[in-house]
Amino acid sequence: IHLSVLLLLFVYLFSFSFTEQYEAVEPADTVFALAGEDVFLPCSVKPYISVVDMRVEWFRPDLKNALVYLYEDHDDRNTNQSQSYRGRTKLNHQELQRGNASLKLSSVQVSDEGRYKCLIQSKSWSVNATVIVRVEAVAGSPPVIIVDGFDQSGGLRLQCESEGWYPEPVLEWLDSEGVRLSSETAETHRNEDGFSVKHTLTVYETDSKIHCRVKLRHHMLETMIIATSKYWHIVPVLVCHVLVVFLIHMYVQFKIDHHMIKNDLKMFDLHSVLNYGFVWQVICLISGGHQSS
Repeated sequence: IHLSVLLLLFVYLFSFSFTEQYEAVEPADTVFALAGEDVFLPCSVKPYISVVDMRVEWFRPDLKNALVYLYEDHDDRNTNQSQSYRGRTKLNHQELQRGNASLKLSSVQVSDEGRYKCLIQSKSWSVNATVIVRVEAVAGSPPVIIVDGFDQSGGLRLQCESEGWYPEPVLEWLDSEGVRLSSETAETHRNEDGFSVKHTLTVYETDSKIHCRVKLRHHMLETMIIATSKYWHIVPVLVCHVLVVFLIHMYVQFKIDHHMIKNDLKMFDLHSVLNYGFVWQVICLISGGHQSS
């Protein structure tokens, strides 16, 4: 009996020491991938030993252990592979001889972001590694600046928008000196294509260069608008036209109140009204021309 116990203890200690001499090598940092491109998820055994005869499994613990890839009995066993990974995973069988079980993931999707587990298992021991994947979708559209009218103080309202980013990018306004300007409003929306961002800004200085920049880590897209004085000329001309309409209305109302316009259309001094309005239109055009010069 004592001999049997000693034998079992010896086998246990031997297998324990054998297991301890191997470990899985996992990346120290997060693996960043670009949407639509390929990425390698690193996983290997140290010290190097062939894992050709072992079982290699990749799965997602953050998705109820969804199967990403399975290698067993010298072949791929992906019958139960998660549908979203079908046709997009590959293991280099030659690299297995060097203890390298890194997985190639093709045509990266936004949904591929998350936590992955690499499990290497022999008949007597097993090791596992964790790989964190972050997906960047740099197919975001270049920012577009739209002039959105004027506020009550005569300031020029600008709106900048960009879409198709992942994860959420940073949008910022800058002046001609590169100094950041505070956005007045900021909106962020997310759909299956990623994030869209929209910020607004009001400019009060003429002939100023305003930049709208969208950044995501080391990726950046930028556009610029020159807020020339022509935008501000729109205001007085529009006001002047409104004033013309108002004055014509007052002129006609004055005639009516003083019974100077009869029901008979022949008595209606239409030419006077038109001439009256025409003069004011000319004044508007002249004033606008002086301001633009």
